[in-house]
Amino acid sequence: MSRRTRSVRADSLGVGLATGTYGISFGALGTTSGLDVAQTCALSLLAFTGASQFAFVGVVAAGGAPLTGALTAVLLGSRNLFYGVSLAALLRLRGLARLAGAHLVIDESTAMAVAQEDERDGRTGFWWTGLSVFLLWNLATLVGAVVGSAIGDPRTYGLDAAVAAAFLGLLWPRLSTTAGRLCALVGASVALVLVSWTPAGVPIIAGGAVAVLVGLLWPVREGS
Repeated sequence: MSRRTRSVRADSLGVGLATGTYGISFGALGTTSGLDVAQTCALSLLAFTGASQFAFVGVVAAGGAPLTGALTAVLLGSRNLFYGVSLAALLRLRGLARLAGAHLVIDESTAMAVAQEDERDGRTGFWWTGLSVFLLWNLATLVGAVVGSAIGDPRTYGLDAAVAAAFLGLLWPRLSTTAGRLCALVGASVALVLVSWTPAGVPIIAGGAVAVLVGLLWPVREGS
C-alpha cells in the first residue's frame, strides 16, 4: 500500500468520524419531533442524506404533513443525482455494486473522490468516506434517538431551534460565490413571503425550487 493511499484512507476516516457523530443531533431531533426510535433510525438507513433528513424532521416538527416533508427532502436530495453523474466515469460500477455506490453518494464521499489526482485514490476516497460516514451516522442516530426519546419536549432544551441551526451550518460554507449567495437570497425571500399564509413545509419547497431554478439559469446569465 502506497503512502498516498494510506493518507487518503486516514483522511476519509477523519471525515467519517466528524460527519458521522453529527448523527446524534439528528437522532435526538427525530424522536423529540414526534418520530419513534425505529422511524428515526430507518430514515438514516434508507434516506442517508443529512440535509434531507433534517428537512423532513423540520417539516414534521412544525406541524406539516409527512408528504410535504418527504417532498422537501427529495428536493434537497436531488443534488446527489448530479453528484452521481459526475462520479459514474470514475467509479465504473455495475450491478449490485452500483446500487450500493449510489446509496453512498453524499457531499463528503463525492468531495473526497473528486479531490484526488489519481483515479484509484479517488475510488478509495469515495468508498472509505462513504462507508465510514454511513456506519457512524447510523450508530450516532441510534444513540441520539434513544437519548432524545428520554428527554421530552425539545423546546425545554432549545432543540426546536436546532433544525434551523443545522441548515445554517450546512448552507454557510456554500455562500462563498456570487451564484451561491444569489440562490440563497432568492430562495429565502420566496420562503419568507409564503411562510405566513401557506401550510408548513410549502415555503421550503417553493423557496428551494426557485433557488434551484436560479442556480440553473445563472451560468447562462453570466455567459451572456
